Amino acid sequence: MTYLDKSTDPFHAIEASIERLKEVNYVELDEREPFVVQPGGKYYFTRNKSTLVAFQVGDKYGSSPGVGGFKIIGGHTDSPVLKVKPRSKRQPKSGCHQLGVETYGGGLWYTWFDRDLGVCGRVMVRSKDGKIEQRLLKIQRPILRVPTLAIHLETEEERKAFKVNKEDHTSPILAMHVEKALSSPVVVGEKAKEEKETDEADKKNEPKDGWTEHQEPLLLHLIAQELDISIPDIIDFELNLFDVQTASLGGAFNEFLHSARLDNLASCFLATEALAEYSMMEITDDADISLIALFDHEEVGSSSAVGAGSTVMAEAVERITTALQPNTNPDIMQATLRKSFCLSVDQAHAVHPNYASKHETAHSPKMNHGMVIKRNSNQRYATNGITGLIIREIARLSDLPIPQEFVVRNDCPCGSTIGPIISAATGIRSIDMGCPQWSMHSIRETMGICDVTNGLALFKAFLKDFREVDDALEQ
Repeated sequence: MTYLDKSTDPFHAIEASIERLKEVNYVELDEREPFVVQPGGKYYFTRNKSTLVAFQVGDKYGSSPGVGGFKIIGGHTDSPVLKVKPRSKRQPKSGCHQLGVETYGGGLWYTWFDRDLGVCGRVMVRSKDGKIEQRLLKIQRPILRVPTLAIHLETEEERKAFKVNKEDHTSPILAMHVEKALSSPVVVGEKAKEEKETDEADKKNEPKDGWTEHQEPLLLHLIAQELDISIPDIIDFELNLFDVQTASLGGAFNEFLHSARLDNLASCFLATEALAEYSMMEITDDADISLIALFDHEEVGSSSAVGAGSTVMAEAVERITTALQPNTNPDIMQATLRKSFCLSVDQAHAVHPNYASKHETAHSPKMNHGMVIKRNSNQRYATNGITGLIIREIARLSDLPIPQEFVVRNDCPCGSTIGPIISAATGIRSIDMGCPQWSMHSIRETMGICDVTNGLALFKAFLKDFREVDDALEQ
């Protein structure tokens, strides 16, 4: 749960993953420099500080005939969220200071109402030597709130369904003008006139650099206070809102995990932990490369410089292979891709007892019953007969629960994730799977505790046994 609480946005998720990898001696690579890697080495690099690639080179890589492949676990670091707009200041309404926010992804936005919201993300800071630093920010207290409208003020039609206008209804309240009145002595007459003139003069003297004057001053004050810097040092930011309530166990037997952003931080945690633990196992015959890739921007289509639709995956495979075998046949890259495999891991829909009819009867995965393989004949998921079989065989070899199956009903739309994108861009065989959960894209979601254990065990088994299973399969 610590990982979930730390990872309030993609930047913090990547930081939490790196902290864990450094505990087992992973070394950072700079994408702007040629990679220098060797068998047995453990490395990572980031792009935009919101996407992470980490890998361990097998001890036996390159020591036997043929080429090694990549055993990949892929996930995404982003979740539906309210993001602070580039110009955060809004004209005060009804005595309230509010922030301008933009909806990101397909969130269940009504779940963001009446929650205790903090602010997190990254802030660009100009240091005293003139350099620009990227500082992570997390204000872990309820400074913001989006209140609902009282039922007494709604029409009969409005009471039937909670409809949210994303532009008009989601702006969070930060403070009220009354705060100034409460914290200042009452003044009248000439003194009041003088204070009014001072306030007007202060407004005229506010910095006008094309950015600062468009930001909510109270927000800048809070950021400066949290980072222990001066307001003029803040030159830009990328900020999200988040629910300050931490993850918790629930159910009569503590069988549930309740948290924000389980989609898809649960997968990011399992991928990171599996790689870290596998790195510590005494496996001396691994001739492959074990790799995790945690991408940003899946919730908005992955088409960005740091999404699964970017060059990150293809470049990682090519650069690592080239660094390990710089003077070999140029065709080695294609052979490497053919020997590689990707677990595209994103949370799955568990059957909901109150809405069981929304699932196809024979494909209704349950929480705490193991991981879920996701299939779709229309290629919304990358799973096919072979890739699904490989994972079932890996589970069988380790005596793990055989993964459940999910197929969407014919009369329901089907979501998608990074599996088809990676397969189409690289030709790497992929499977889409994940832990079952309820309330996907709510501000607070639920999954089964047993599935965390099952997922971690399956990921480690994949890194350990994939080559054995793949070599036994007719190609």
